[in-house]
Amino acid sequence: MGLMRLRHFRALLALGLGLVGCRSRKVDAPPAPPASLTVVAVGDILMHQDVKRAAEVDPNGFPSLWGDLIPLFKGADLSFGNLESPIAPRTGRPGVPFQFNAPESLPAALRASGFTVLATANNHAFDQGPKGVRETLERLRAERLVALGSGEDRVQAEIVPILECRGLRVACLGFTDLFNLDLNRKATEPWVRPLDLEPALQAVREARSRADLVLVSLHWGNEYQHTPTKRQRDIARALVDAGCDLILGHHPHVLQPVELLESSGRKALVVYSLGNFISNQDRMYRADLFPVAGGDSRDGAALRVRFERRPGPDGRERVLLAEAAVEPLWTENNWGASSGRREIRVIRVAAAEARVRAELGQLSAVGEAPKSAQEEAQRRKAILEKQEYLRTLILRRRRVAEVVGEAFVP
Repeated sequence: MGLMRLRHFRALLALGLGLVGCRSRKVDAPPAPPASLTVVAVGDILMHQDVKRAAEVDPNGFPSLWGDLIPLFKGADLSFGNLESPIAPRTGRPGVPFQFNAPESLPAALRASGFTVLATANNHAFDQGPKGVRETLERLRAERLVALGSGEDRVQAEIVPILECRGLRVACLGFTDLFNLDLNRKATEPWVRPLDLEPALQAVREARSRADLVLVSLHWGNEYQHTPTKRQRDIARALVDAGCDLILGHHPHVLQPVELLESSGRKALVVYSLGNFISNQDRMYRADLFPVAGGDSRDGAALRVRFERRPGPDGRERVLLAEAAVEPLWTENNWGASSGRREIRVIRVAAAEARVRAELGQLSAVGEAPKSAQEEAQRRKAILEKQEYLRTLILRRRRVAEVVGEAFVP
C-alpha cells in the first residue's frame, strides 16, 4: 500500500510540474494588425438660399441636414468635402444666385459633424473677393478645419498640409481648374491655387517624398456631364504617375466614374466627380413625372477608402489601397409642399430603402381587429406613398451604380 501511495504521489508531482511548465511557457502574441487609415469623402457643399433656410428653421441647424451621415464622417480618420462657398458674413455681401456666402454657423456645424478637411480651391472661392477668402480661412482655422488650395497669400495657398493619422502621414493638396472670377493678382494677397499641370506634378512629387499617402482635391470637368473629359483623364494619369494615391474630383454637380489606375505596382483611386453633397438643385424632380436624369444633381456619393501599410510587390513596406466603396446618397427636398417649412436633407439610400421596406411590411400585414373604412383608406394611401418613395430610392441607387461603376457600389 505504501509503494502504491508513493507511485501515486510521484505521478501527481510530475503532472503538477508539467502544468507549471505550461503556465510559464511564453506564448507568442498574435501579430499586430497592419496600420490602416480610412478616408470618407463627399462632394459639393452648396449654400443655396433654400439650403440655408432649411438650416435656419431646424432647431439643430446645419447638422440636421445631413444627420444620417454624421456617424460615417465621425468613424473615419479623415473626412473630406468640397466647400463651394466663402464663409464671409463680416466682410462680404449676402449671398445671391451664383455668388455664395455661408453663415458663420457653418464651420462649427461641419466640424461637429465630423468633417476634417475641406477643399477651398474652386470656382466660387472669390465670390466675396479677396477679403472673403481671408475671412473664410480664419473661420475654418478657428474650428480646426484644414483648408486645401487657398491661402492669405500665394505661399500659404501652396503649403501642403501633412496630417498625422494613425501613425501615417497624409499629404493633402488642392487645385481648381476653373474660376468664375480669378482675382489672383499679387503673390502677397489672398490666393487660390490654379491647376497648372507642371507645378502641380512637382508639388505631388515633393509630397510623395515626405508622406505615406498623397491626396489631391481637383475642381475640374464639365458641369452636368457624367463623362470625364480627355483633359481630366490625362491629368489624372499624370498625377498618379507623379505619386498621387487618391484624386477627389468635384464641380460637375453630377456624379462621374470611379476608376483604378496603376503606376509602378501601386494602385491609385480616381473619383472624377463626387457630385453634390447638399444643394437645392433639381428640386422639382419627382420619379413619377420626370425621366431618371432629372434627379441627377440630387444624387450623391459617400466614398469610403481604406489604405493599409503592408509589403508591396517589391517586398518593401508601403501604404497601399486596401478597399474602396461608394455609398449612394440622395437629397430629399420638399420644394412645393403646402406645409411652408423648407426641408432639405441628405440620406443614405440603402438605409432608407431598408426602413421603407420594413414599414411597407407592417402596413401590409393583416391585423386581427377589423378596420373602419376611413382607417383602411388611410392605410392604402400610406402604402401607395411608401411604394412610390421606395421606387424613387431604387431608381436612384441604380443610377448611382450605373454612373460611378457597379463594382464600387456594394
